[in-house]
Amino acid sequence: MNRKFSLGFSTLDKEITINELPLHGTLPHWLSGTLFRNGPAKFEVSEKKLSHWFDGFSMLHAFSFVNGKVSYTNKFLESKAYKYAQEKEEIGYSEFATDPCRSIFKRFAQMFSSKPTDNANVNISRIANEFVALTETPLLIEFDSKTLQTVGVSKYDDKLKGFITTAHPHYDFEKKEGINYLTHFSAQSSYNVYRLPRGSKKRETVGIIPAKEPAYMHSFGMTQNYVILVEYPFVVNPLNLLFSGKPFIENFQWKPDNGTNFLLLDRRTGQLYKYTAKAFFAFHHINAFEENDKVFVDLVAYPNTDIIQSLYLDILRGDSNKNLVSLGEFRRYKIDFLDSSIKSEIILDEPIELPRINYELSNTKNYHFVYGIGSDKNNSNNFSDRLVKIDIQNKSSKIWKEADCYPGEPVFIPSPHATQEDEGVIVSVVLDTKKENSFLLILDAASFLEIARAEVPHHIPFGFHGQFYKV
Repeated sequence: MNRKFSLGFSTLDKEITINELPLHGTLPHWLSGTLFRNGPAKFEVSEKKLSHWFDGFSMLHAFSFVNGKVSYTNKFLESKAYKYAQEKEEIGYSEFATDPCRSIFKRFAQMFSSKPTDNANVNISRIANEFVALTETPLLIEFDSKTLQTVGVSKYDDKLKGFITTAHPHYDFEKKEGINYLTHFSAQSSYNVYRLPRGSKKRETVGIIPAKEPAYMHSFGMTQNYVILVEYPFVVNPLNLLFSGKPFIENFQWKPDNGTNFLLLDRRTGQLYKYTAKAFFAFHHINAFEENDKVFVDLVAYPNTDIIQSLYLDILRGDSNKNLVSLGEFRRYKIDFLDSSIKSEIILDEPIELPRINYELSNTKNYHFVYGIGSDKNNSNNFSDRLVKIDIQNKSSKIWKEADCYPGEPVFIPSPHATQEDEGVIVSVVLDTKKENSFLLILDAASFLEIARAEVPHHIPFGFHGQFYKV
């Protein structure tokens, strides 16, 4: 099966620095800073192919805006997993869906020691003025923001326990603290929610939630008063992670009869509230907020976990006859404290993934707009081929698309002194399969029309997440 977007799942070996990219159009005069992107860029080790999109070795990309010009740098994240693969020409660490088939003793040592995979290919963050790459194991890999050179593992100044975390920490701009959690596997497993004061590397426990069979959760929600873990019925017996011999994600089982639990942890008191909805799955939360004794939780929902299977590389590249799974739907859950009910609605019948908002202005608050990648809902065998802007209040959308082009996550950058929620620009790395290269697209966030694009001389494999910093 020929899938032209399969170029986005092929290895990029080049590491380059370009002081000025060819620019078409004019950048806003105020646009200054760096967009850091993270994602897989190497999908094989010698003759061994990695199994899943989530397994590829991390590459960092930096697009810097200075005086109306755009520079570009890319570099592999030199994690231990990456260096082992380069030196030994074999896979040395268990990834999301690829396992090196080690002996039971080596698996035990890797899982229950401080040496899980450090292939931090999911996201970017800044913790205590350190720029770090993140994945779903609790290891921070620091890098130099100017050169993208890997500095090494950055450690917290505490002893909180956990084997799995999210690469989507929240930040509370009012309380000036980060929020995240660790899933701890043991005879009495738990989700350990913590706060991280700004400028500190010492985490403080907010609350501990028992978990008989921990769920796979890629992200979580947060309001002004609650941390919201949506516990999908995709769960694991921790012993299976050790003894099954399967890659990490293949140990999880879909148990829809359990329903999906909304676990609301009060950030002030540590009290837990639980509400159960019909089973569904999601990777990404969009936003959450409180109004009139109600909590609203917005996320990108799927009916089950088929989306995970759909992202194996043989399916994405067309080497398998299996069809892709359509992108998720923008679903809102309303939890009413007064009558203890939970109800859902579809905000708009427009497929969406990798959602982003005006985070500083809108996170934990009622909001108007969300941006994401989209696709043709009538063509399940096409990858994301458009950017979407959804107007939540009016339940309408705007689309950017171009033939043979496949955009990545849209990142919103507000203009200085903005008074409107969508006053700023959207930036997205776009793969042009006809020209076999990528470009950075800059859209006006309000009109969703193109302002400019900066072309890179090679293709950039499809990545996951990134952040913009005024560095």
